[in-house]
Amino acid sequence: MQLLKAREAAMSRFRPMLRKHGLTEQRWRVIRAIHEHGKIDASELAMRSFLLSPSLTRILKYLKDEKIVLRSGDTNDLRRSVFSLTEKGKKIITDVAPETEYLYQEIESLFGTDKFNQIFALLAEFSAKINKE
Repeated sequence: MQLLKAREAAMSRFRPMLRKHGLTEQRWRVIRAIHEHGKIDASELAMRSFLLSPSLTRILKYLKDEKIVLRSGDTNDLRRSVFSLTEKGKKIITDVAPETEYLYQEIESLFGTDKFNQIFALLAEFSAKINKE
C-alpha cells in the first residue's frame, strides 16, 4: 500500500499538467518512450512504457489517429511495425518535457538532492531485485 500511496502522491503533481495538454499519463509514457528511442517496435514499447499489449494497442491507435505517432514497417522484418513521432508528437515533447522537468525539480526541492537521489537509487534497486525473482 505504501508503494501505491507514493505513486499516487507523485502522479498527483503530474496529472493536472498532463490534462492541460490533453494527455493521459499512459499516452505521455508512450510518447516519451518513442521519443527516447526514436523508432521502436510494439513489444519494446510495451516494456518501456509499462503497459499491457491491449492497452498499448488502443493508445497507439489513438495517437496514430491524432497524427502524433507514425506507424511504419520494419525494413528488416516486414511483419513487424515500428513507431516514431510525427512533427506533432515532437512538438508535444517540446511543450511538455520542460514542465515535467520543473515538476521533478519541485519534488526534489521538497526532499533535497541527496534524499531525492537516494529515493531513485532505492527504487531502482527495488525494481531490479523484484524483477529478478
